[in-house]
Amino acid sequence: MTNENKQNLQYFESSSMKDLFDKLQKWQYEKQKRLQSLCVEKDGDIFCCIALTNPSEVVITDSNGHSHADVADFGRLKVQIERY
Repeated sequence: MTNENKQNLQYFESSSMKDLFDKLQKWQYEKQKRLQSLCVEKDGDIFCCIALTNPSEVVITDSNGHSHADVADFGRLKVQIERY
């Protein structure tokens, strides 16, 4: 797994909301990633955006975090149970 999969914080800025929107849309199209959430604020004369992308890796656990799912052998989903 590459480090790119773990980096999900992005920063954008622009002089107008329309241009900021265009930059966000272009980034999504080029990277083929979804934005999970974003926050836009005005900083002086520019609009700034901090955005979170959906991470590529997801860990599925039970409600107490002791068991986790793993993909093995031709894509079968397998659950590991760890006893504490």
